Amino acid sequence: MNKVGVLPPAAAGNAAGAMRITEAYVRMLAPHVYFWAWPMVNIYNRRLVFDKAPRPGLMNGVLPLAPLNTLSMLHDYIQPEQRWVACPNQDVVYGAGVIALDKTPVIVQVPDFGGRFWVYQAVDIRTDSFARIGAMYATKPGFYLLVGPDWQGDVPPGVSQVFRASSDTGMVAPRVFQDDTDDDRRAVQEVIAQIDLYPLAQFDGTMKRHDWRTLPSFAQPGSNDAGGETQWVVPQTFFDQLAPVLADARPLAGEQALYAQAMALLAAIQQDPSLKAAAIDAVSRADIEVIGPLLQFRNWGLPRGQHWSTVDNGAAFGTDYFARTAVARSNILVNTARETKYLYQDLDSEGERLNAAHRYEVRFAAGQTPPVDGFWSLTLYDAHHFFVPNALHRYSLGTKNKTLQLESDGTLIIHVQAASPGKERESNWLPAPEGADFSLFLRAYWPKPEILDGRWTPPAVHRVG
Repeated sequence: MNKVGVLPPAAAGNAAGAMRITEAYVRMLAPHVYFWAWPMVNIYNRRLVFDKAPRPGLMNGVLPLAPLNTLSMLHDYIQPEQRWVACPNQDVVYGAGVIALDKTPVIVQVPDFGGRFWVYQAVDIRTDSFARIGAMYATKPGFYLLVGPDWQGDVPPGVSQVFRASSDTGMVAPRVFQDDTDDDRRAVQEVIAQIDLYPLAQFDGTMKRHDWRTLPSFAQPGSNDAGGETQWVVPQTFFDQLAPVLADARPLAGEQALYAQAMALLAAIQQDPSLKAAAIDAVSRADIEVIGPLLQFRNWGLPRGQHWSTVDNGAAFGTDYFARTAVARSNILVNTARETKYLYQDLDSEGERLNAAHRYEVRFAAGQTPPVDGFWSLTLYDAHHFFVPNALHRYSLGTKNKTLQLESDGTLIIHVQAASPGKERESNWLPAPEGADFSLFLRAYWPKPEILDGRWTPPAVHRVG
């Protein structure tokens, strides 16, 4: 039965009375709104979870969790068990904090990193970056202030720079390079001890310190039994959360009509439970049929040869709704291209799905490893974009690995397979999950221009057995 609902006069633009709308229209519009707002609701729900943290700690002992407007840091690479953020890396020491700038501006504390690569990601509720804090920006040690869109307060002496977000909700994620050696694990502790995030009222001009190795562990408040990322956007609750999300994420230029449609849809389904049920049913289907396939890299992105793909507007999506949602579904919280360039791979050189029933090689010719001013890595993920435990406890290879072996002509060969390629080649072995599909993910931190403009692309992934 095709139900008919009522659009409020203001939403309908009809001063004489409310306009009726059909269930068919609800089923058409709801998935469009769902796709567009999916990344924003994702970040909003992370804010709700962080708001429950009693103090800075580690969720299940593996992932940073802290109260709003504060920060928690790992003290080593992230552990393979975490399922809160797809496509984690084991190149950097991570931190994470959710900012609620409607409550207070926050201070970001930056220590002296010396020659070590580092960057602080600060994104708004849309996952767009709004601050430039990192080695590639020549950011100096000191204190930086993050403020909301309406903040008009005084900047205290000692603050080096102010960055204004377009929304009150956002996330801050420091990343600090660490070599895969015991010596560097010890050395990095002194640096990360001075990374911090806290409300403006706590600023006194002195560097606060933490020993992040002593954080408590908290139980995980959410999970995904299917092995994938925690479900941050739930069709059954989406429309109950959309109004506060839209109030926070103010329209970009040209989005006013889209906001009006979304608010009119909300008004109509709130008045008619059967229309709300139809909207939930429509977005439940869209979640499976439209959002779900975006987990696979081969379904989206800009081609870069040999079946690799990328995006050029990471963390600067603007009104590119497809790219924003595709990235949010598959590998949310990417850095901007100037900070890190990401290249994705699901296929071998013949266009066949990567699967560890086979053996593969990735060959970098002499002098042709990724050109970077920072560092690079090649990471392997399972079909859900997470690590698969292996005997070597190795999930990526790159600059951090000091035992990589070159061929006599300078070629670097990375062996991607389930079984060992032999003791003499194990230094270059990237273990794959036996008999299962997997993906490869190349990160170029602080990339040089030839990566950004596409003159350099990764080599093909050749099947060798």
